Amino acid sequence: MKIVILDGYTLNPGDLSWEKLKDFGELTVHDRTEYDNNKIIETIGSAEIVFTNKTPLPKEVLKKVPSLKYIGVLATGFNVVDVDTAKELGIVVTNVPSYGTTAVAQMTMALLLEMCHHVGEHNRAVKEGEWSKSMDFCFWNYPLIELDGKTMGIVGFGRIGQATAKLAQAFGMNILTAGSSKKPELETSTCKQVDMDELLANSDVISLHSPLTPETEGIINAANISKMKDGTMLINTSRGQLIVEKDLKEALDSGKIASAALDVVSKEPIDKDNELLKAENCIITPHIAWAPKESRSRLLNTALENLEAFLKGKPINVVNK
Repeated sequence: MKIVILDGYTLNPGDLSWEKLKDFGELTVHDRTEYDNNKIIETIGSAEIVFTNKTPLPKEVLKKVPSLKYIGVLATGFNVVDVDTAKELGIVVTNVPSYGTTAVAQMTMALLLEMCHHVGEHNRAVKEGEWSKSMDFCFWNYPLIELDGKTMGIVGFGRIGQATAKLAQAFGMNILTAGSSKKPELETSTCKQVDMDELLANSDVISLHSPLTPETEGIINAANISKMKDGTMLINTSRGQLIVEKDLKEALDSGKIASAALDVVSKEPIDKDNELLKAENCIITPHIAWAPKESRSRLLNTALENLEAFLKGKPINVVNK
């Protein structure tokens, strides 16, 4: 059995091992595959098993690789695969649904704390001599914010949203949630489920944890920003397309949104002319929330379990049943 990994470098730049995959067949690992249909078809060749992270597998590719029986997506999101065509062709597609819950929740709080304390900026100021020149024993370049008693609005209350809520509550924050499904069993004295308008109007911090769907695309737009408190802080560790970036830049530049911290943008890698690069008080990190070694190791182990279950005739984590 031939197994091909189309873009293994992001998951495993060298600190993990592909060795266990060799137990299942003849393994070929590509660090990257050019996003060209003909090149992808050529790279897959006669493989029965393919793993992809972000390399697209559209209809035009799937119909030209008749040997393919299984696609393992090395991520939670599987929009890079035309799952309907895969189903028509009898190709099983699996994903890895929950490997990064704790890592992404942790990154969310790291971004929030950076907006509150500007640790990086103050470190820079000290090392460039600004503290040494100070007439006082301390100084700060940005307002410093305490989280206790403030409200975090969490848009999307799945595994990651819930994990983020627990961390925020540990800082003394109250939680408002809004999403496609109600979970009354999760309500407490510090966690309430509300509609989107109420969340927007009453949150000091808004953190996005929704999947990208037609309903959530562009959910942070000029109309919804106008419903927010003045000076709201915004965090996105989910999908860049949840935000209309032009509208966010205008809100940051005007001060309507005090600051934003984004681990994702609409096009990745980010275009050098993305307008958010010049927005006021906007932190951007390069889609790393999911990427601690512990998280990536869980992802790889689950991908192995998915393949083993498929080969035993009892597939798990199937996204195109």
